[in-house]
Amino acid sequence: MNVVILGSGRGSNARRLLEAEREGNLGKARVVSVFSDRPDGPILKLGDEFGVEARYLDPGSYRTKLDGDAEKAYIKAIGTKDPGLVVLAGFMRVIKPPMIRAFEGKIINLHPSLLPSFKGLEAIRQAYEYGVKITGCTVHYVTEDVDSGPVIDQEAVRIESDDTLESLEDKVHAAEHRLLPEVVARLSMNEA
Repeated sequence: MNVVILGSGRGSNARRLLEAEREGNLGKARVVSVFSDRPDGPILKLGDEFGVEARYLDPGSYRTKLDGDAEKAYIKAIGTKDPGLVVLAGFMRVIKPPMIRAFEGKIINLHPSLLPSFKGLEAIRQAYEYGVKITGCTVHYVTEDVDSGPVIDQEAVRIESDDTLESLEDKVHAAEHRLLPEVVARLSMNEA
């Protein structure tokens, strides 16, 4: 199963997927491309390190979503890879209906909370400031409603009394690094 990763940041979850593949722990999944909406995104450095295509795709003029022409370019670039799965790993843009329809049932997102709690941006901070005792991360299918698609799996993280926002972020990221490769591997084994 071909996997395309979309990311905006440093690429720690993309790195974990590529490491899992290198270790033989990604089932039948094979990462074929990493695309970033930032020309200077650290995630792009993973290309040389892991021998996978990694390139910038212009997102257009909007900050939080792809503009119409950019969306078409993303759909075309992703489509050429014949993806069985499109993984949003820190991709900080809302995916709109044309892209969702183009890859129906194949786009998954990693979100740093136990959805449906703490949707949107800064979910770890939201959980920390709200004072919940358990948060975590969720892998879910992407639908037109942001952070509302069917949940594939979750991992809980306990918030201890001595946790700081930074220590909680570290714990949630560690959970993400365990959960995402496991989910991708499992989905690859279920592919028809």
